[in-house]
Amino acid sequence: MKLLVLLLVVAVSAQASVLPTTTAYGYLARSAAESEKRREAEEKLLSQRIVNGLPAGIGQVPYQAGLLIRIIGFNGQGVCGASLVSGNRLITAAHCWFDGSHQAWMVTVVLGSNTLFTGGTRIDTSAVITHTNWTPLLVRNDIAMIYLPNNVVQSNLIAPVALPRGDELHETFVGSSAIASGFGLTNTSGGILQTQYLSHVKLNVITNSICSFAFPIILQPTNICTSGVGGVGACRGDSGGPLVVTRNDRTVLVRYLLNL
Repeated sequence: MKLLVLLLVVAVSAQASVLPTTTAYGYLARSAAESEKRREAEEKLLSQRIVNGLPAGIGQVPYQAGLLIRIIGFNGQGVCGASLVSGNRLITAAHCWFDGSHQAWMVTVVLGSNTLFTGGTRIDTSAVITHTNWTPLLVRNDIAMIYLPNNVVQSNLIAPVALPRGDELHETFVGSSAIASGFGLTNTSGGILQTQYLSHVKLNVITNSICSFAFPIILQPTNICTSGVGGVGACRGDSGGPLVVTRNDRTVLVRYLLNL
């Protein structure tokens, strides 16, 4: 059965010279190299993040968290997303904590803000547990749990997202309209053109048989793929963030996203 519990945006835009570009290796270093430019851009402009998406109003995605990641041996900070699933727990991608070559030692969790480097509730934690069988080279079991030292104060700006239950655990979500959100880049070339502002985009869930043409090695039956037709999708910095669908008037977090 499919354990549909979260979106983990695979770092398909990796630029490794030896390893396949669909591995997680080096994600933290690339993200850290860009973070200072992102901070400066946030101070200058208000615009979009997710590739060809729209700015998200404050409180529109109250489960969205930004992660500023401190990495051993680096002065800069990596950037990822996460989803609040309870008062003191968040789900993110394992490669946001260990990408196969670089290890993080602390994250600042940003909640209740549509800007990543300023505002909102900010909580530091080193309590991060990755899946026991996390395999960066094949992007298998790319999941981690972040634990906060205390429960956050919930409001219309900060609230957990629902997890699948009942029949939703067996659903493929194919044909559904899903919402992805994050603080990542807005262009696939990797340039810093606009602000580090929370954005969201509608994506259509497609079949894994279609997705397998783009990701024949790393695709797993438990992955959920979305179409990038029209130049929309998630980008670097959105990794680990939420992909949600609406079921029975509930906003439900779903699992693995590969962007075509």
